Amino acid sequence: MNPSDQLTDIRSKPGRTVLISGAGIAGPALAYWLSRYGYTVTVVEKAAAPRSGGYPIDIRGTALDVVGRMGLLPRLRDAHVDLRRLTFLEGDGSEVTSLHPHSVTGGVPGRDLEVRRGDLTDALYAAVRDDVEFLFDDSIDTLDQSGQSGQSGQSGQYGHSGHGVDVTFRGGGSRTFDLVIGADGMHSHTRELLFGPEEQFHRYLGYCFAVFTMRNTLGLSHETVMWNSPGRAAALYAVADDDEVHAFLNFARPEPPSHAFRDPQAQRALLTEVFADAGWQVPGMLAAARDAQDLFFDAVGQIRMPRWSSGRVALVGDAAYAPSFLTGQGTSLALVGAYMLARSLADRDHVTGFAAYEHDTRGFVTTNQQLVGAGGATLFPTTAQALRQRNDRLRGLGAMPSAEGRPAHSALTLPEPPVQPA
Repeated sequence: MNPSDQLTDIRSKPGRTVLISGAGIAGPALAYWLSRYGYTVTVVEKAAAPRSGGYPIDIRGTALDVVGRMGLLPRLRDAHVDLRRLTFLEGDGSEVTSLHPHSVTGGVPGRDLEVRRGDLTDALYAAVRDDVEFLFDDSIDTLDQSGQSGQSGQSGQYGHSGHGVDVTFRGGGSRTFDLVIGADGMHSHTRELLFGPEEQFHRYLGYCFAVFTMRNTLGLSHETVMWNSPGRAAALYAVADDDEVHAFLNFARPEPPSHAFRDPQAQRALLTEVFADAGWQVPGMLAAARDAQDLFFDAVGQIRMPRWSSGRVALVGDAAYAPSFLTGQGTSLALVGAYMLARSLADRDHVTGFAAYEHDTRGFVTTNQQLVGAGGATLFPTTAQALRQRNDRLRGLGAMPSAEGRPAHSALTLPEPPVQPA
């Protein structure tokens, strides 16, 4: 039986109300499944519309089963960017090796997908927009689980009463929901309201990065070119025969540059300082970064939390367990986590549902977060010796990956949607 066919009885029942903060990947995926399990779902998103565009992302392993159950695989396979070549360069711009990307990323040819982030978010939004209420250009201001409307949601006030969650919105107004789910990314405001400052849960991995778009002056097509010197990397990523490429700058730093995270001018100044003597195409990339309207700068890190819920509020995706791009598993964890959370809540109250979500999903999350070491060593060696060793390994990989050479990522058997008695 198709999983969607099992939901008829569930969807006919009057649903509990749930507010999801975030319309990226985890949020709409969660909304899709909860709405099919009988919930009345509202999604609030601080952007004015669904966010299109963005860098390419991977969909692997168990996450492919999730999008398959949503009926999205044909659309996403059509959107597959089909990266064909990954070229590594020495600090002087000479070639180390050129090979198939799966040799390094651990992808499975013919199965795993790589799509523009916007193609995935567009597909998810199209799948839920007719069944879910979206509140764009707004966000959660306060949460209160104390059962007394009008009180601000300070972290010490969270009770476990049967009242629900009183939510005030930054755009004005307030509403009460049975449940609230934070799917609002690594720097989650929902998590801060619920558990306190991000610093408690953020594990800095020793790098900072910037991504932006620039002109495709090298005529790149379906390929990535990466330049490395010890502790620094620059890459140009062309997903097709486009006039623009995705530019990427990464550098090692013992402590995160906190002064730059909220100051775009400080970010550009720091990039210029770090890459001042770099060769290859880096001077042109720095010039493009100074004018880029889509520059995104952040630290490379993970979110690790002892628990993902409190009372009637829970977290999913990067808000709960961001693995960092070094693992290649961020999107997959978001999709799988959303499915597992929704399935756990389908036929349980929130107390047992949230407990089941953590019990059944944490091992998958932990195993995938532990992939971070291999990713950092391959892409961003921090010493001259480590860079030489990395380059020697790359030269030995050959044109295509062997099954033994791929980094393993954890698999999870998805539970079927519940079948309700008539």
